[in-house]
Amino acid sequence: MAAPTIVVAPDKFKGTLTAAEAAGHIADGILRVLPDADVRRLPVADGGDGTVDAVVAAGFRRVRTRVAGPTGRAVDASFAVRGTTAVVELAEASGLVLLPAGEPAPLTASSYGVGQLIAEAVRVGARRIVLGLGGSACTDGGAGMVQALGGRLLDAHGVELPPGGAALRSLDRVEAADLLRRYADRPGGIEVVIASDVDNPLLGPKGAAAVYGPQKGAGPEDVTVLEAGLARWAEIVRRDVAAPTAAPATASSAAPATASSAATSADVEGRREVADLPGAGAAGGVGFGALAFLGATLRPGIELLLELLGFDAVLAGAALVVTGEGRLDPQTLHGKAPAGVAAAAARAGVPVVAVCGRLELTPTQLQTAGIVRAYALEDLASGGDALADAARYAEEAGALLAKELTAVVHKEAAR
Repeated sequence: MAAPTIVVAPDKFKGTLTAAEAAGHIADGILRVLPDADVRRLPVADGGDGTVDAVVAAGFRRVRTRVAGPTGRAVDASFAVRGTTAVVELAEASGLVLLPAGEPAPLTASSYGVGQLIAEAVRVGARRIVLGLGGSACTDGGAGMVQALGGRLLDAHGVELPPGGAALRSLDRVEAADLLRRYADRPGGIEVVIASDVDNPLLGPKGAAAVYGPQKGAGPEDVTVLEAGLARWAEIVRRDVAAPTAAPATASSAAPATASSAATSADVEGRREVADLPGAGAAGGVGFGALAFLGATLRPGIELLLELLGFDAVLAGAALVVTGEGRLDPQTLHGKAPAGVAAAAARAGVPVVAVCGRLELTPTQLQTAGIVRAYALEDLASGGDALADAARYAEEAGALLAKELTAVVHKEAAR
């Protein structure tokens, strides 16, 4: 049997293994059985937490800084740079994991730190920002991000609003001409691409507050307050900002608008509201802020990350791809990393197997996702604690799939 080329491209096993650790342990198991194999490790992510780690493992340079966390307390954060492209991960600055003592702050948590990360990335030379949205602690519609980038959110007395989605109920006007000039008015501006698979709008029963607010500690009354704040935010942005993603720029609408040069009804007539766009509700509405103020475009997270990671080049000549994540469940089928890896491998005609902590998909669902076989650490543990010893069982999974690959190859050769 000729030494095969195997690409190991898992996402993180949340709470147990990073994507890089998972890839390393699975690869070690494969090499125990097939020591001459060309095993190519490529940790992946879908735009959520772990995205910066994945691109750093692929050759991006990590840049460390300090920014405001979701409650305003300074936190250590990082982003990744290669050439003039920077990858910024919301969870690094405004993630749920950064809440002090894990105490939710649904009404006051802010995306300010995300804006600081973007500003620092631009300062070090980035002209294209890939913004990964996921794991956010805030429901502020991206208002904090806008403030960190120079926008002013003022109440009726001309006072800057405090952080959080609840404060948006008092918003009277937005001043963001310089911000819009720098980001939204391309060519020449900073390009922002959102990496996310969330297609929720900003408002309503499928919006940021209703769907994701409870995950961030918001009770029913809090959700009502946040919905009112986001609705006010969308109303004032519609009036004061000529949103570049909602309509093509024209001679009259290309200039950034402020309260003194607000968009007229003619400017917005016939265009789709930014708040209604798929993805506007991502990360507590940070998607809305990026679309409206940064002229962002939105792409499926795993598709964009695989492009950045050079997946097609790594895949060349491969006999097998191994992907996976902590849990393979019905959500996996909707834009999660393993499904994206499987789809990309299928286009190249390369079979895919998966390693996971827990398997909650039927064989038919696996087949639909383009995954031939799945190896669950829980099954390998045989009653033991797979999570406590995930590294060991990930390696065992790698060894098992390598043995089965060898058996298949020998069987085919004997025909």
